[in-house]
Amino acid sequence: MRKIDLEDRLIEFSVMIIKIADSLPNTLAGKTLSGQIIRSGISVALNYGEALGAESRKDFIHKIKIILKELKETYINLKIIHKSKTFKNENLIINAKKENNELISIFVSSIKTAKQNLKSSNQK
Repeated sequence: MRKIDLEDRLIEFSVMIIKIADSLPNTLAGKTLSGQIIRSGISVALNYGEALGAESRKDFIHKIKIILKELKETYINLKIIHKSKTFKNENLIINAKKENNELISIFVSSIKTAKQNLKSSNQK
């Protein structure tokens, strides 16, 4: 996957998260879940920008690991929102969970590849 395609995909994911957060009720639980999912869900696109500007391979790996952590947190939040039935659009939640899982797979693979590349460059 090209960097620009992944960046666009992460931005679209962030937009989905914003729509989900905006659809939650104005209750204590809704406000808490909304705030939390906004922080973790949007940070993946922002942290990707940071990763692209990494100062070294180790820095890149570190930043990609942060993205992975935020994706995992977002997924758990999506599961809580889905089970709580406090949202307006179930298809949006289902699509966000699917995309979240796919992004997790991409970043797990990216970390593996980056670690292999780092190991190869250290052996030269």
